[in-house]
Amino acid sequence: MVLAVAAAEAGARWLAPRDSTIDPARIDVRSYFTEAEIERGKRYARPQFMLGIARTAVETGALALLVRRPPLALRRLSARPVAGGAAAGAGMAIALSLPPLPLSALARHRARRVGLLTQSWGGWGVDLAKANAIGAGLAAGAGAAAVAATRRYPRSWWAPAGAGSVTIGTVLAALAPVVLDPVFNTFTPLPEGQTRADVLELAERAGVSVGDVYSVDASRRTTAANAYVSGLGPTKRVVLFDTLLDRYTRDEIRLVVAHELAHVRHRDVPRSVLYAAIVAPFAAYAVQRLSWALSPERGTPAALPALALAAGVVSAPVGLVGNRLSRAIERRADAFSLELAGAPEAFVSFERRIALQNVADLEPPWWLTALLATHPPTTERIGAAVAFAERAGG
Repeated sequence: MVLAVAAAEAGARWLAPRDSTIDPARIDVRSYFTEAEIERGKRYARPQFMLGIARTAVETGALALLVRRPPLALRRLSARPVAGGAAAGAGMAIALSLPPLPLSALARHRARRVGLLTQSWGGWGVDLAKANAIGAGLAAGAGAAAVAATRRYPRSWWAPAGAGSVTIGTVLAALAPVVLDPVFNTFTPLPEGQTRADVLELAERAGVSVGDVYSVDASRRTTAANAYVSGLGPTKRVVLFDTLLDRYTRDEIRLVVAHELAHVRHRDVPRSVLYAAIVAPFAAYAVQRLSWALSPERGTPAALPALALAAGVVSAPVGLVGNRLSRAIERRADAFSLELAGAPEAFVSFERRIALQNVADLEPPWWLTALLATHPPTTERIGAAVAFAERAGG
């Protein structure tokens, strides 16, 4: 575990931006939001966070129960170990998705009450079925590969497991935009017009090949707004929520596009693959040692619950380091967008509007931001825009 966290720390320090960020000005959140807006975000976001923690606890508890008392069906699958590993992986993926369902439904009900969701319960059920089918398929492949590797390399399977996880993760990152994402949403190339012209102009000024630019029909599920970069090589794309395109001003959309172009300019998706490659062998070694401590099973489908539990335990502290790296990368992207678009007032108005639209916690506990946040908090991002404006003399 220490080796895994140390590798994550080394990778984060190596890959973290060393410049091109802005020291944010200290601001009072009440200068930008009313007490009612602050309280609304707190009442919604904090219970949602606790529900997320509870879902993780339920999933972990169910997995721990499988480790402590493996079902007889898992042992029966040992007659054909690799095929049994595939069946066990798929079965575990589906079985472990069931216990936290009531908590997920409660979180969804709360999101509907504040106006964040537009999708029907039936549509949610269809999406769950799709997600579980995809998850079961991936888990089947992982289960078969894990059993095969542990049987072929009883004491050193962590090495091929680490390499395999990076390879599969890279392939999924490249294929997800064209294979998995369209299962859930419709992606439409951004049509000719002002927004597309702005994207191409900003990309030219940023010195990047933007790839494809798409609008996604996020409004069929949510009122929240967002944008992201995904894919590798020929599948690289910038995706803008239709809720963003429909409800925000031109200057605000330009800033969001500039932020996403920063991720392209700095090759943040490939760098995330590199980070995974640095961490994977040490994390895989920790998973091997911990799984041996959790269960006497070796090289059989009955060993998969211990492997899955060990992977979850190891990924928790490693993920905390990754979150810190993510926040640093997002700060650099914010600074880049301010420099490229040169519109700090629009940046502030966008941060204010999207925080209210997404019902964000505007005064999150410091420890929550320090440990679990992948983006800087709203007040810090507004402070960066204020500092940029002051530095520019505006």
